[in-house]
Amino acid sequence: MAAFTALNLITATQILPHLTLSTVMTAIGANFLGGLAPDLDKPTSEFWQKFPAGSYLGHILHTFLGGHRLISHSVIGFVLFGLLSKYILSLLSHTIIADMNIVWIAFMIGYFSHLLMDMLTSEGIPLFFPIPVHIGFPPFKILRIKTGGLIEKAIIFPLLLIANGYLFYHFYPTYIHLLKTFIK
Repeated sequence: MAAFTALNLITATQILPHLTLSTVMTAIGANFLGGLAPDLDKPTSEFWQKFPAGSYLGHILHTFLGGHRLISHSVIGFVLFGLLSKYILSLLSHTIIADMNIVWIAFMIGYFSHLLMDMLTSEGIPLFFPIPVHIGFPPFKILRIKTGGLIEKAIIFPLLLIANGYLFYHFYPTYIHLLKTFIK
């Protein structure tokens, strides 16, 4: 939900280039995948549960990346996933009719939003991996939230829903204009 909220905020507040419906739909999917990508190093992540052999593949990637919340939750991981996704999207650009630069940006917004949300958790993230210091906000662990805990489910998630509702309400003319470009 944080990935979509971040994408929604940027869509509502920035001047967008001309977008096709296929670009928008592909970008939303890429944003969702970007929001899940940092947890590819966790064999039990939501992403791996969607595939028949997902748990097995998750264990392989978990071993390759050194465990959960290590390289994939760092600046190095952000850059590596960015380069890898850019390469994969360039290969797909011959098959999918969409502006792959917009799709890539949407993926990276999702990835970045995941890192920001994980910084709010008591575990924090190793932003400057391989330096073994976990960065979190607020700086005092006692003030951070527990992953999957009551505050995340009862406060953070509803706040993200409200934020999306507010953005749709406040920027309604922007969304109507965007939709009209698809209905010509």
